Amino acid sequence: MTSSLGLPAKHADLDNQRTVGISPLHSPVAVRAEHPISDAAADIVRAGRRATVDVLNGADDRLMVIVGPCSVHDPVAARDYAARLAGKAAELADRLHLVMRVYFEKPRTSLGWKGLINDPRLDGSFDVNTGLGLGRRLLVDITALGLPVACEFLDPITPQYIADLVSYGAIGARTAASQVHRQLSSALSMPVGIKNGTDGDVQVAVDGVRAAAASHVFPGTDLNGQSALIRTAGNPDCHVILRGGSAGPNYDAASVADTGLRLEKAGLARRVVIDASHGNSNKDHNRQADVVADLAQRIAAGDREVVGVMLESFLVAGRQDLELGRAEELVYGQSITDACLDWDTTAVQLDRLAAAVTARRG
Repeated sequence: MTSSLGLPAKHADLDNQRTVGISPLHSPVAVRAEHPISDAAADIVRAGRRATVDVLNGADDRLMVIVGPCSVHDPVAARDYAARLAGKAAELADRLHLVMRVYFEKPRTSLGWKGLINDPRLDGSFDVNTGLGLGRRLLVDITALGLPVACEFLDPITPQYIADLVSYGAIGARTAASQVHRQLSSALSMPVGIKNGTDGDVQVAVDGVRAAAASHVFPGTDLNGQSALIRTAGNPDCHVILRGGSAGPNYDAASVADTGLRLEKAGLARRVVIDASHGNSNKDHNRQADVVADLAQRIAAGDREVVGVMLESFLVAGRQDLELGRAEELVYGQSITDACLDWDTTAVQLDRLAAAVTARRG
């Protein structure tokens, strides 16, 4: 006599003691087929990746700026933001390589809403299949505006659904030391930034960059959703993101120089992206402008070790609390995770950074 899983019934108690349900997950190939990438969009992704690599390697003297909501919860507001950013990107394209932050997965220190893919209805129903489709559709639409996009990769299965539309990948502070995410980074087809730890530990990010540059073999899934063995060549375009930590900010010149020395000692290129939010702003979204002001001054004076800046920005400043099942009461265009700069303030920061690049060239 066997169980429904084909296991001997007398051993059925060895599994699923805490699992309350298992349901089918749409395959990556099915979701990609439902929301295909056009030839024009594919060209935008290729150009976005190529420009990012050129900025990282110094072949392009522009500054990369990754900017957008902490995490996307409303696709309509995200498209609204993208349309504004696309206009700004065209205006400043000679000095800034702008990439829209379109994050779908939100790592939590304890509990909370986990992102659009995990809970797209914002009501605790966890309709992941719908979330995967919504997320991919949004990336298709934003890319159609001519904007390259950036995503943080948290779940190692998710990239199979959306990675072909992503120009820049990020590994968060909570997963920088994870072997799973370092292996994933070695497989991804776009440049990947790895953040320092939440405590401010930079070495964990340097070690992550070094590990991601190497080849790996690990279990994963293919585009059909089947278990597979993944063999990678390594990703040479990984780099460190300084985001501050519990010990304080680390965007200052001394911290950047120390990070450069650590990278050099590890045999890696000296290139750093600064996240103006999180620990570098002491979790005060308004202080991102102070970080930008300091960086702009250094860039104008000739600094080339800082190759990029990250900003958390949305249509409306600040943040709001989400009450599950009452999404209709939310303020349009305001974050439900980390607090963000508003659009008008963001535009001023982008102009400031573009002016710094102009001064550096002069």
